[in-house]
Amino acid sequence: MPLSSRCHFDLVRVKLRIEELEYEMSAPDFWSDAEKAQGKLKLQKMLKNKIEKFDALFGQVEELELLCDMAIDENDDSLEPEVEASFNMLSALCEKMTLETLLTGEFDASNAILSIHAGSGGTDAMDWAEMLLRMYKRYADKKGYSVKVLDLQNDTVAGIKSVALLIEGLNAYGFLKSEKGVHRIVRISPFDSSGKRHTSFTSVDVMPEIDDSYEININPVDLKIDTYHASGAGGQHVNTTDSAVRITHMPTGVIVQCQNERSQISNRATAMKMLMGKLIELKERENKERIEDLAGDYSQITWGSQIRSYVFHPYNMVKDHRTGAEMGNIQAVMDGDLDLFIDSYLKNKSMGSQINEEEA
Repeated sequence: MPLSSRCHFDLVRVKLRIEELEYEMSAPDFWSDAEKAQGKLKLQKMLKNKIEKFDALFGQVEELELLCDMAIDENDDSLEPEVEASFNMLSALCEKMTLETLLTGEFDASNAILSIHAGSGGTDAMDWAEMLLRMYKRYADKKGYSVKVLDLQNDTVAGIKSVALLIEGLNAYGFLKSEKGVHRIVRISPFDSSGKRHTSFTSVDVMPEIDDSYEININPVDLKIDTYHASGAGGQHVNTTDSAVRITHMPTGVIVQCQNERSQISNRATAMKMLMGKLIELKERENKERIEDLAGDYSQITWGSQIRSYVFHPYNMVKDHRTGAEMGNIQAVMDGDLDLFIDSYLKNKSMGSQINEEEA
């Protein structure tokens, strides 16, 4: 592995950031804000893990180089399968680490809050929303992420109207932000006795989880806060009080809600985190300097502008319309195999950024 690869993975910047964090941790008042301190410890651990992963990869490359030299010196063809297998494994690891270097956003390393909302298509759309819920849970399992349901609205017939998930793990937001948009399904409807093909739509929204150490100015006057009886899973106790909380940010129309905890105070705190994450995501997307600059009803969904189509009939195909990435094994996708689409999105976005920089 050439030394230039060390620059490609930007290890110098990572090591400098570790040194900065260690300096901050040496301050006498470091633990005065325990939650903020924990956040910095978590970041330091993540960065050190990145260095360790690269060093391990670099060591394996050196071992492979020695193995190749041995095979050449001894003219030993029997080592070829071992060399090829090692090369393929290291290429896959290098590709994975390269993708992680594309996660350069301020919140890419954060946990993700992923919301699913059924759209047009009636019961089929509700069922489709539940299928996507299963898909993202399977994806999280494959990545080693944990999943917590923050809010769930079941449909009375089948499927779900909406769900909000907290997906916890390194780079969860960085990877899953590519899923934001409208997802379309084409299939023979299991709810249509005539066996006709139906097209349904469901939207996915993704925002970073924001910890208390991040300061964001939200004017309380701009907030409409409603409480209501929680519904769904959780047992009978969940409906005994108005524990569920819905917060509307009036200037943008952003609505968040949480009913996961029994306590209204806990649900309100979680909903505020969701709101901050959504406003920051909008702020980054709109390139605004202040939250007050954001305007418009972001709760509306423009159907027909899907980012991805899942076709079950008359053929099997999943296609991402932003990158052109396709997969014929639709069952694998529904079982959480999303790497092709997420990786293609990150690479495509990185190439677009490079072109814009060159043009500038």
